[in-house]
Amino acid sequence: MSLLIRNARVLTLAGPHPRRGPAMRDLAVIDPCDVLVSGVTINAVGPKLAVPSGAFEDLDARGRVLMPGFVDCHTHMCWAGSRIDEWERKLAGASYLDMLKAGGGIMSTVRAVRAAPLDELVRCTRERIDRALSQGTTTVEIKSGYGLTTEAELKMLDAIRAAAVGANATVVLTALLGHALDADVPREEFIRTTIERTLPAVRERFGAIAVDAFCETGAWMVDECVRLFEAARGLGGEGHPIRVHADQFTSMGMVARAIALGALSIDHLEAATPEDAAALGRSNTFAVVLPICGLHVDDRFANARRLVDAGAPVCVATNSNPGSAPSTSVALAAALAVRRAGLTPAEAITAITANPAALLGLADRGSIEPGKRADLVLLRHIDERALVYELEADHADVVIAGGVPVKGWPVHGR
Repeated sequence: MSLLIRNARVLTLAGPHPRRGPAMRDLAVIDPCDVLVSGVTINAVGPKLAVPSGAFEDLDARGRVLMPGFVDCHTHMCWAGSRIDEWERKLAGASYLDMLKAGGGIMSTVRAVRAAPLDELVRCTRERIDRALSQGTTTVEIKSGYGLTTEAELKMLDAIRAAAVGANATVVLTALLGHALDADVPREEFIRTTIERTLPAVRERFGAIAVDAFCETGAWMVDECVRLFEAARGLGGEGHPIRVHADQFTSMGMVARAIALGALSIDHLEAATPEDAAALGRSNTFAVVLPICGLHVDDRFANARRLVDAGAPVCVATNSNPGSAPSTSVALAAALAVRRAGLTPAEAITAITANPAALLGLADRGSIEPGKRADLVLLRHIDERALVYELEADHADVVIAGGVPVKGWPVHGR
């Protein structure tokens, strides 16, 4: 069975990925345009395509925008419990770091995750994946990091992998082993156990998935992150890709160290310096900005304008989590990146499609080209700028994931 979408304004994003600098504004638009999907793959793209032979279903887009499915490259969608009470305390004046030091913040979610049965974690994670998919997120990265012990981290990764089974969205696993410090374990013992026991256990069960850490005051310090990353890079011959949360609250020098280690990405960057931006622009490391966190926590946003102008490959992600970014909406993240981080609408669209696909190593998506995976979103808009202009969670009339319509497909088959 084939799918034919006719008369769309197609943001193909065809061309080299990732996009940097001025190229982030080039959406390679074809208008009007048809797209033919055969199986899981885009078969043809262009104006007035020939009607395919055999059975097919067709949809007249009536000039609406067709774009690649959203790629959310930084989330923490696997969790249990609630942080609403904590949020109310924040409204009364408590800071995020204050709550973290008092055993709240990440640690309250750690306790809930450790107590949760595996099937509960699978269920709630799958619900979040499905909710994101209905909004147009066809690929999502999900981190562990709320377990801290070897057993609890493995349970989280098991839950994420199980939640992905049968999901129409693609799920990419990341082991966030350096997230918080366990207050019940001496610091050096905890760091050593994470590196010497948890990291090899993750490698044995999940292979060479990316390893991540949170470098910040009250969490892992720079040298501790480097110890973890050097061990991860040297494990099993080919090593693990590395990612790092850095410069959310404090500029600690992690950007330069991460670049030197060949990190895939540095995420947050609210406190990054102009020198950090310039270094990222000279490197192959992605800059991932997380503006929903700024909206919810402290009204601080990464300077994505500086990053793009420096030549860094920039991505925008939700950071979906229970404490600092309670949202699965990539569209909201993109809208905030335009309003508060300095991106243009076109740059924001590149930052939620082509660039994060490249970050995750998924060369088969992020653009609408023959041979690419058919992950597509038909917006309700005829102007793509409305995606970041309207402050809505969901702009998608139709969502197609791997060639399968999962939302809103009106069938006019023949």
